Amino acid sequence: MPEQPESLRVAAGWVRKADNDLKNASHTLKLAEDCPTDTVVFHAQQCVEKYLKALLVVDGIDFPRTHSLSVLVELLEESKRPALTTEEQERLNDYAATTRYPGDYEDISLEEARRATAIAARVRGEAREKLPRQALKFESPEASDRGTSRPAVTPPASDETPPPPEPPAKPPSP
Repeated sequence: MPEQPESLRVAAGWVRKADNDLKNASHTLKLAEDCPTDTVVFHAQQCVEKYLKALLVVDGIDFPRTHSLSVLVELLEESKRPALTTEEQERLNDYAATTRYPGDYEDISLEEARRATAIAARVRGEAREKLPRQALKFESPEASDRGTSRPAVTPPASDETPPPPEPPAKPPSP
């Protein structure tokens, strides 16, 4: 099996981490009213950021060390940019740092956390359509020794934005 170009391996690493962030956000939302929404929105922002970085790596575009989605989006060719409004970029940018640390900011509602996760899922779908197939799978060094590879994540049945998860059933009171 021929070795992947370095840029595809690096992009696959970004994709893998982005998918892990989205999984984390999606699964954490299942906690419903007990959900740490600040954690969910942080992981939603990270998913978007990492998919943008994967797109930049594949295109051979250097990017600064930043969490700013607007900076990363501006570096992409227009045809490669996901459909992220300026408002979505700004909102997600706030989640990259502000909500990670104690501070004076408003609590994030469960609805807002669901909205941020839906944006991340949408960007994931758009980015995956633009990335080469080789960048959508992660090849571990052990797998390359055996001539096999494994996908970064089990792909969902569809790249459409998933509906918000239903809250878990409440256990009966004792």
